Amino acid sequence: MTEVIAALDCGSNSTRLLIVNERHEMLRRESNITRLGQGVDATKTLLPEAMQRSYDVLGEYRALMDDARVERGLLVATSAVRDARNGDEFLDEARRLTGVDVRILDGTEEATFSYVGATSGLPPDECFTVLVDVGGGSTELAVEIDGVLESYSMQLGCVRVTERALGKGVVSAASDAAAREMIETELDRAWAAVPDLATIVRNARLVGVAGTVSTLAQLDAGLSTYSREAVHHRRLTLATVELWRDRLAAESPEERLARPGMVRGREDVLHAGLYVLVAVMVRLGASELLTSENDILDGIIDSLLTR
Repeated sequence: MTEVIAALDCGSNSTRLLIVNERHEMLRRESNITRLGQGVDATKTLLPEAMQRSYDVLGEYRALMDDARVERGLLVATSAVRDARNGDEFLDEARRLTGVDVRILDGTEEATFSYVGATSGLPPDECFTVLVDVGGGSTELAVEIDGVLESYSMQLGCVRVTERALGKGVVSAASDAAAREMIETELDRAWAAVPDLATIVRNARLVGVAGTVSTLAQLDAGLSTYSREAVHHRRLTLATVELWRDRLAAESPEERLARPGMVRGREDVLHAGLYVLVAVMVRLGASELLTSENDILDGIIDSLLTR
């Protein structure tokens, strides 16, 4: 019988599941907005209601895993659980609900899994490939140079930037300035920590993953219904990303939600993710972004299949 395995990702904004068989054939891919990172930036604590939203989804995922006859898997937690004092409490319950191994990933591990997943299936390129993973609480940058993966995890994400600087509604001039300053400060730290980002990887192929990038691609395509074929490996220019950042910043969450392609649960934070994405592209000198629906989940699956 063909073995079936699962990867689960408890991020700051969404909780996701990927089920594949040992031939790497995808059997199920699910994503739900749970906002686990709600308030973590300010309190360093996972809120009971945020944990419960995630627990409810993890219970549903366990049922899907049972239906698919999953034999083993790995659940990873990232920025929100990393930063929270009660992260172990969350992991203990997540382990009980899912019945699989659980791990908190540090920024380097998160970047590595995301890079492996995002670059799988990409054709060779003369330029370096840089990964940008804009999450809810953190943003990972990674690039492989001479066989070594260099990475940095920034304390930037669509939820964190929203809560700390931008707010959920129409962006004011003061909030805009605060967000830009916050983002540039973190980028300065990243470029100091990984000098190659400023030199070797100039004009690199930039690949973007996760919900901010995926939702942007859906908005740009005007998709009322998700289509992996239309979103995966879609090319978005810097001008397009800037256009959507400014357009959404000038709208209320209700107006954003009315747009074809907007994912419910992201209408109050997507604009913040685009502030981060634009700043990264400008700093790298990238004129365009290649989107990828292969991400951290695919990297986790790869690690499980090669054990």
